[in-house]
Amino acid sequence: MTALAAGCSREASSPSSDDAGGARTPIVTISADQAVSPVPPWRIPQVEVTDENAAELKKKAAEALARGRLFGGADDAIPLYFALRRFDPEDAAANRGFDKSLQRLIVRGDEALAGLDRDPLSLRRAHEIAAVARAVAPGNVDIVEYLARLDRADDSQEANRLGEEALNAGRLGVDGGRDEALTHFRQALELRPGDMRAMQGIAAVESALIRRAEIAADRDDYAGAERELAIAAKVRPPAPSVEDARGRLAMQRIVRVNALRDAGVAALMRQGGIDEARRQLAVLLRIAPAGDPAAKELRERIDLATHYGLFRPGQVFTDAMQGGGRGPQLVVIPHGAFRMGSEENEGQDSERPARNIRFDRGLAMSRTEITVGEFRRFMQATKHRARATRRGYSTAYDERSGNLVRRGNVDWQSDYTGQPARDDMPVIHVSAKDAIAYAEWLSAQTGQRYRLPSEAEFEYALRAGGRGRFPWGDGPPPARSGNFTGGADVSPSGRRWRNAFAGYGDGTWGPTRVGSYNPNAWGLHDLAGNVSEWVADCWHDNYRRAPRDGAAWLNPGCRSRVVRGGSWASSPEELRSAWRQGNDANNTTARIGFRVVREI
Repeated sequence: MTALAAGCSREASSPSSDDAGGARTPIVTISADQAVSPVPPWRIPQVEVTDENAAELKKKAAEALARGRLFGGADDAIPLYFALRRFDPEDAAANRGFDKSLQRLIVRGDEALAGLDRDPLSLRRAHEIAAVARAVAPGNVDIVEYLARLDRADDSQEANRLGEEALNAGRLGVDGGRDEALTHFRQALELRPGDMRAMQGIAAVESALIRRAEIAADRDDYAGAERELAIAAKVRPPAPSVEDARGRLAMQRIVRVNALRDAGVAALMRQGGIDEARRQLAVLLRIAPAGDPAAKELRERIDLATHYGLFRPGQVFTDAMQGGGRGPQLVVIPHGAFRMGSEENEGQDSERPARNIRFDRGLAMSRTEITVGEFRRFMQATKHRARATRRGYSTAYDERSGNLVRRGNVDWQSDYTGQPARDDMPVIHVSAKDAIAYAEWLSAQTGQRYRLPSEAEFEYALRAGGRGRFPWGDGPPPARSGNFTGGADVSPSGRRWRNAFAGYGDGTWGPTRVGSYNPNAWGLHDLAGNVSEWVADCWHDNYRRAPRDGAAWLNPGCRSRVVRGGSWASSPEELRSAWRQGNDANNTTARIGFRVVREI
């Protein structure tokens, strides 16, 4: 009896009833770097078995099996055992050898499947083993199960391929779409748990989302960046890579925010740079977290620059002068609004109608009245002849009569009695024109614009944010609040004021050294008390047509100017915040001095 084992003839792509359980013949498609052509059907090598050579062939088959040679050629275990079984189906030794060969074949197939993550050729070997298995034992239960495992591996690789295509096309699958990368990679993992290629694909999806976040951040879209990171965090939680990226982008955001702040601040240092600073702030506000201190700082800097230039409210400074030395000390007073004048139940008609005034920009005002020493520098540096000097007299205080009287040889160098004045005393016996000339000289010396305050500016600074009858409120003056007419004041000869604040004493009679008393809330001394002060406005009987922007109310060639602020000799009524008086611009007296403002 002779038997010949013939090879199978069906094509790999065509299913056959011989395939166990109808299992499909796989079409292998994997990634480009692992591309494998379809495995053709395995043809069983022909082995001739006879009664004479059967024993010898069994021996050869056993040796081949022992050496692990399963199906390479006609002298390998499976072709030999397959032929021996066909020759004698009842041959127990041949059947045992064949079964052992199949078991070894399946082990090798599973080893090939297990090597998919390490060896690109392992899937082809798994299919070669499957072709052998289909040819020799298509109905074997173990073979059927192996083929099912191979099918899952094929499906996993196909899912990986589709996932990689979607990934390269930018379809990441974060919305759960069917033809998107993440969906395919997760399907691959379901088919083959632990599939390295699928896990790498999922990691690539996460990386792509992180990259999207980085690109958004580079466009200053940090809200969009956070949305991308929030999606990326769901790809494979926990997500340390996402948290690392979040930390990097948070630092990038801080650096960017600070750079915008610095650019905005730098712009403010340049002439006309406020608009540029505002553009930087607009970008900063779009990208900075809520409540970011850099945004707050730049906004405040812009606000300060808008209202104060390079200064800050409350700042004390002086300007250098061309002739050497420094100008008078100045205090930056805040911008804002107030109600100027007196209401119907207070004061005089000349102080009405009360009106609201707003200052959109701050200004600097001298902390004290201009002193004799400061005025002396002006007089020595110019050819100006003060009004009292040219006229030869001024109005001074007479202790014997207790009145102000005309007295010769009294001018800006004199005190309130006509005696030589110390340099730290407020300059008096100056006209409004003398005061204006001093401010113009300061402007020329410093390159800044100095002038007399407007009447509105003076009252605004005098009130310093208050709304009371007096600069300090509605009651009697607090101790050390200024040089006022007080019931406790006594002249050198023992005189007392007939109309004074009861119980108040300032320790002096007549003007005293500037800055001797407490400043008001904005750091200014003696706006009320010590000496009254010239302001820039021409005198008008009321405020009916007065400017509403706080500017001085001027008429060409006006001869009468406004005096504001009570003096050392003023009655309590004249110390009210709204009090005003007209005076000839050429008048000089022991009760009137001045201070200046400097525009910023």
